[in-house]
Amino acid sequence: MSEFDKTLEEKKILVADGAWGTEMMKMGLSTGETPEFWNLERPHLVKKVAKGYREAGADIILTNTFGANRLKLKRAGFEGDVKEINRVGVELSKEEAGDSLVFASIGPTGEFLEPSGNFKEKDFIETFSEQVEGFVEGKADGVIIETMSDVKEALCALKAVRENSSLSVGVSLSFNKAKEGFRTMMGLTVQEVVSSLIEQNPDIIGANCGSVTIEDMVGITRTMREFTTSPLWIKPNAGIPYLKDGKTFYPQEPEEMASFVPELIKEGVNIIGGCCGTTPEHIKLIREKIDSCLTSW
Repeated sequence: MSEFDKTLEEKKILVADGAWGTEMMKMGLSTGETPEFWNLERPHLVKKVAKGYREAGADIILTNTFGANRLKLKRAGFEGDVKEINRVGVELSKEEAGDSLVFASIGPTGEFLEPSGNFKEKDFIETFSEQVEGFVEGKADGVIIETMSDVKEALCALKAVRENSSLSVGVSLSFNKAKEGFRTMMGLTVQEVVSSLIEQNPDIIGANCGSVTIEDMVGITRTMREFTTSPLWIKPNAGIPYLKDGKTFYPQEPEEMASFVPELIKEGVNIIGGCCGTTPEHIKLIREKIDSCLTSW
């Protein structure tokens, strides 16, 4: 049994961490700057994010490796060792995680598979494999493939994890709200996504980010649970973002987000955290609400 399985069996409902990018922006990350460079250039600030979520009560802390794939880093001018930047990302979170698990983050490449783009599946698998090799060297407890809009790209990442490690691995897609329901950017429904994923049997299936609220995530969770018995991972943004004076704001306060936790649990969620705009305070209140629900039940 993996450490993830043991922790889930013991605690029943786990708390994942909150946003990394928006927290780093508060520390000085500028628009257009590559966050993953901070693993090598400003490691003390990366550790500060992980520490904040550990102190807020997160059972699972992610890593500053979301965009640390060869294709994205090359576009940003990085000529160094891709594996190193991923290894260090894991090590920095591990240094602050304490008893919490560290799941290494894999995000999309920003490119498209054929015929929409110029890349073959083997190209993506090789690209993600470099990240996974770094995760293994850094001694990650698991991997979360997140914010994916193309399930085929997500499956390439899943294959890379499976071929290069024995780590627990989750796959989380992003959905947007449409007239006909929730769909990925590529047009797939929640049911279609789950059906595609369960054929490859990831350890966790989930949803994060996207143009939806935590209230919408209740419905997404309900649909997912209809079609899978796998642990469900839900990390919504702090509301729908809006621009004001050239800056992006996320309107949902910690208390409001935490108020939806009982509904998510009722629909069968197993891991709850936050994505863009969420803070340690959001995670702290989600932790308290989960603990309250488990006590009362």
